[in-house]
Amino acid sequence: MRSYLLSDVDMGAEEVEAVTEVVRSKWLSAGPKTAAFEAAFAEALGAAHGVALSSCTAALHLALDALEVGPGDEVLLPSYTFVATANAVLYQRATPVFVDIVGPHDLNLDPADLAAKVTPRTKAIVAVHLAGFPADMDALMAVAERYGLAVIEDACHAVGADYRSPSHSALHGRKAGTIGHIGCFSFFANKNLVTGEGGMAVTDDESLARKMQRGRSHGMTKSSWDKASGRASDYDVVQLGYNYRPTEVAAALGLVQLRKLAGANERRRELAAAYRRELLGLPGLTMPFAHRLDGAHHILPILLDEPAERPGFRHALKEAGVQTSVHYPPAHRFSQYWAEYGRHAEVPRTDDVAAREVTLPLHPLLGDEDVAAIAALTRQALVAEALPV
Repeated sequence: MRSYLLSDVDMGAEEVEAVTEVVRSKWLSAGPKTAAFEAAFAEALGAAHGVALSSCTAALHLALDALEVGPGDEVLLPSYTFVATANAVLYQRATPVFVDIVGPHDLNLDPADLAAKVTPRTKAIVAVHLAGFPADMDALMAVAERYGLAVIEDACHAVGADYRSPSHSALHGRKAGTIGHIGCFSFFANKNLVTGEGGMAVTDDESLARKMQRGRSHGMTKSSWDKASGRASDYDVVQLGYNYRPTEVAAALGLVQLRKLAGANERRRELAAAYRRELLGLPGLTMPFAHRLDGAHHILPILLDEPAERPGFRHALKEAGVQTSVHYPPAHRFSQYWAEYGRHAEVPRTDDVAAREVTLPLHPLLGDEDVAAIAALTRQALVAEALPV
């Protein structure tokens, strides 16, 4: 029986050679390869500065820190996201305020609910571009400008995605992650650009970039590479910092993967379009973002009509060799958040969608015939779940 993985990684001879070069250099922590990756990534996105980090979580944390979000401040963010988005807020001892999504056809932040939840304590917005589809940044930035709020883009799903403004505003055509004050990206092993672990923050603000550069390495004014290469003999510590440094191995992989990104994202778009041709309009199933051709198409979410059908549906696909997942259990429902922040969160559309979502396989190594087979097995699983017991 053929197995269909939820995600897979395109790694080959170029990546092997790039990593081998780093190992032979014997300099493994952040150094010249990291600087080259930062510059290339920022240029590809049209941002002024890139700060490579050990993870997107580190990027989110340092972004909030650089923007001086702290105790007593409220941060507006979706509950419908990976929990790291909310965790970063707690790292700064700030208060997460959960905002609802638009609905089953758009899993991103609802600008109207966002505006309704602004208070005098609100300091920042974290906008997540779920599944790789940019949120309505025109509306979110308008709210931010109205109330003087900082905006962080959690673009861990959206590397390389273009923003298409509904009103063709000045933001139209900009890359996801370059619209707010700071954009945060993930290079985890299932992402569109893979280094295994790792992340990046981008910004046009030199002061914010400097704060994050120092913050990733204990608040020091000089890096280990500066000292090893003879550019510095001493250093000062000017802020509270962390050990969020990336590795040269990750940077070497990132440089190769960056060259592949546009082609890989285009292949994801083609596969998503094929899924839509096969599944769109099928009874018992809804496809979020079904009519959007923009975005990075990081994952392929579908929604079942009935939450009770999800366990059986996923089991049927597993038995047929199709790996699935759930993106995501809402953050406000986790024990860490429920008592203090989640119990009173008013996010009914998030609760509804999160109970019905299933993620199907999507990655550039899938063939057209694979999508056709997965779609056929999906239809069979839907029929099986719909039959009376």
